[in-house]
Amino acid sequence: MLTLSGVTKAFAARTLFEEVSLQVNYGDRIGLVGPNGAGKSTLLSLILKQSVPDEGSVLFEKGVSLGYLPQETSPCGDETVLELATNTSPEIAELRRTMKDCESRGLDDTEEYHKAQGRFAELDGFQQEPKAKRILSGLAFREKDFDRPAREMSGGWVMRAHLARLLVQEPDLLLLDEPTNHLDLESLLWFQGYLLGYPGAIFMISHDREFLNRLSETILEIKHGHLHRYRGNYDEYLLQSAAREEQHLAAYKNQQKEIQALQEFADRFRAKASKASQAQSKLKQIERMEKIEAPVRADKTIKFRFPQPPRSGLRVISLEDVHQAYGEHVVYRGLNFEAERGQRIVLVGPNGAGKSTLLKILAEVVPFQKGKRELGHNTKLGYYSQYRIDTLKAARSVLEEAMGTQENMSEQAVRSVLGSFLFRGDDVFKKVSVLSGGEKSRLALVKFLLDPPNLLLMDEPTTHLDMASIDALVGAMKQFEGTLIFISHDVYFIRAIASKVLHIDAGKLTPYVGDYQYYLDKSKAGSERSALTAGQAPVEEAVMAKPKVNSKEQKRIEAGERQVRSRERKEHQEKVSRLEAEILKCEERQKELTAQMEDPSTYASANVAGLNRELLGVTEALEALNREWEELAGGCAVP
Repeated sequence: MLTLSGVTKAFAARTLFEEVSLQVNYGDRIGLVGPNGAGKSTLLSLILKQSVPDEGSVLFEKGVSLGYLPQETSPCGDETVLELATNTSPEIAELRRTMKDCESRGLDDTEEYHKAQGRFAELDGFQQEPKAKRILSGLAFREKDFDRPAREMSGGWVMRAHLARLLVQEPDLLLLDEPTNHLDLESLLWFQGYLLGYPGAIFMISHDREFLNRLSETILEIKHGHLHRYRGNYDEYLLQSAAREEQHLAAYKNQQKEIQALQEFADRFRAKASKASQAQSKLKQIERMEKIEAPVRADKTIKFRFPQPPRSGLRVISLEDVHQAYGEHVVYRGLNFEAERGQRIVLVGPNGAGKSTLLKILAEVVPFQKGKRELGHNTKLGYYSQYRIDTLKAARSVLEEAMGTQENMSEQAVRSVLGSFLFRGDDVFKKVSVLSGGEKSRLALVKFLLDPPNLLLMDEPTTHLDMASIDALVGAMKQFEGTLIFISHDVYFIRAIASKVLHIDAGKLTPYVGDYQYYLDKSKAGSERSALTAGQAPVEEAVMAKPKVNSKEQKRIEAGERQVRSRERKEHQEKVSRLEAEILKCEERQKELTAQMEDPSTYASANVAGLNRELLGVTEALEALNREWEELAGGCAVP
């Protein structure tokens, strides 16, 4: 359906692609990944014919239809949400306008009207409206929204309407650039399920690992001007990529040793008449070799240490007998909640269950009708939500805005932090007024982390961050010595950070005193992501808002909870120790195999392929063990 042949593209002195070739077939599910600035968006622009390659060609099969969802908000006119979702082609849009105009003037029995109606039927226009309504409903639009002018809605909702239009259209090739950024969790799950049955090919850029794992059958990686293709989902790509780099390094070192030996022979004997011809032969042998490119060192991970907040008391925040309602809709009745120092709690549960409301009650953003909210000793609270971008000063540069946050940090240290969140080089001198919504969100996050409180409340902190920035945020949160309560639909982030899960549904709080895997095991959820919106928790674990207890009873309960946490810590640590022993064993074997692969004498043996397979297997096993160790090591931090 789509073929890229020998495509080269450069901007000024920088070559983004060099002789890149790619074949996309009907039904393919392709995820495009690569570091920021590698050329992912440029590759999309070449496919969309918005730019042309310097060399090579981009060809489509005749009749192939193409649909594209950009990352930024698409424009809309005066059409309603439903009209926008059904405007799948200029011709259909024009026919709909003609029929509507005739109907409004009472001319619905004219030749013009019947002709437009007939052509509209030929194009399946009448089937599009019910299909569009189903899709809009799946994307969380209410029926009363269908006839609202799209321009009255926020940019995120307009993007959903454009996404609905593409799904109604069903192009042969669907190009998606960060499609999950504007979706809440339940809409994302619906969208993910819909794409699993999508009849066309899908080519997507996404920083959502779980989304790529669920949908991708092929991963394309843009790196250092080359396009590498990997079979499987994102997790499988990570394993294959690591093994590929190990093999490349071993082959390169082996060839360099061979070249060095040949060169040394030539240098030693080229002056001797009896050996001159042999020396010349060795030099020609070097020239004839197909040289293996030197491995490009992996991009450095920016390491930094955020300033740590002052230590709070053991009890950080508590709610007692809280009642909260929106009109007649009661969210909480008799709610009791408490967080202790050092806990990292993720809130999960279905949409509308009260997760955001709880976070806002804790942040004192929304009032409650009855009850008591109390901060613990020396608690300094901070709430990260999208409204924080409104606090940025438009006239300042990115660097000025960040420097104004923490007086004790040097410009170099602040620029290092900004760099980890994609503000690199001259980007730090951009005015806040010209930043995109995503860039403003990242800048607000940087400011938040440069001067962190000891109680962080965060609502979807990874939105608009690429994978490198999410890793940077994970690193920052692992360093963070305060208390964290957050909502996220990023399973990778949750697994890396959460030490406790709090399930919320219909006013019930169900605590799981363990990490996300512990919650999955106990709740018997269908999948990692669906567990985030799962409904009622197991009956034996569900706890309604607890009645007030006397201080003696409270101490007994707290002692019991500490014993549970202590037992959990011990079990986790034992698992970590076992894993560390296995990792050491695998690392030793990996070193032995790599050394054999680097030894030229190995290649005289017929067992090279077997050694290579074993090295690949050991590398994959080591990756899996390290991933499991990271998850369990995070779980050992349960206070």
